[in-house]
Amino acid sequence: MKRNLILLLTFMALQTNAQLKPIVYKDGNQTLNGFAAHPSKPLSKKPGILILPAWKGISNHSKETAEKLSKLGYYAFIADIYGEGKYPTTPQEASEQSSYYKTNYKAYQKRITLALEQLIKSGADANNIVIIGYCFGGTGALEAARGDLPVKGVVSFHGGLGKDASRPNGTIKPEVLVLHGADDPHVAQKDIEAFQKEMKDGHADWQMIYYANAVHAFTEKEAGNDNSKGAAYNKKADKRSWKHFLLFLNELFSVK
Repeated sequence: MKRNLILLLTFMALQTNAQLKPIVYKDGNQTLNGFAAHPSKPLSKKPGILILPAWKGISNHSKETAEKLSKLGYYAFIADIYGEGKYPTTPQEASEQSSYYKTNYKAYQKRITLALEQLIKSGADANNIVIIGYCFGGTGALEAARGDLPVKGVVSFHGGLGKDASRPNGTIKPEVLVLHGADDPHVAQKDIEAFQKEMKDGHADWQMIYYANAVHAFTEKEAGNDNSKGAAYNKKADKRSWKHFLLFLNELFSVK
């Protein structure tokens, strides 16, 4: 009996990432290592979701998200922004790496574009793509909209909203959804105001939803539960933001 239980648990553990397929691709000489998740029953429009990870790179959370989406019928691909040999192992390294791409936004947009190509190669319809991102990845999702990447929508989960003030506000074509912790200390009020002005100036179809008592990283279970640290998991905000995200997808793709 005990042996059978152990075998069952082992099998379940092996199945956790069974739908994820490692994908190696390139940016010049830089090797990138992403993951693709193929739905067993694709939705009729074959929509695809590109996932941009948080500042430490591809994590269990981003893999779980890809698997959840594939089970709902979406093609999913997790982008590798940093590249092989450049994955951060400490918060300081993660800060340095993510700051580089926030400043050099063209390089960030290029890495996102390369990942989009992989998502489409995996089977997603190029005309039915949404980009989502967490924290640093949320900033990337907005950069995809700013860079006029060919996607229908972008979604930021507790992402940074600011950009260099010297950059002009341009037209924003993809639909935009920002899911934001109301108590997030990492996003200044001036950045929120500048972002909202950017959306209005860009004639965007945009939404910004605030979650009470939520700080930065509210979808990340590994962030702990201490709001005083500025980053913490919030179960209610996590569930609500996922529902709002699925509603956004339903509107874009007429999912029934």
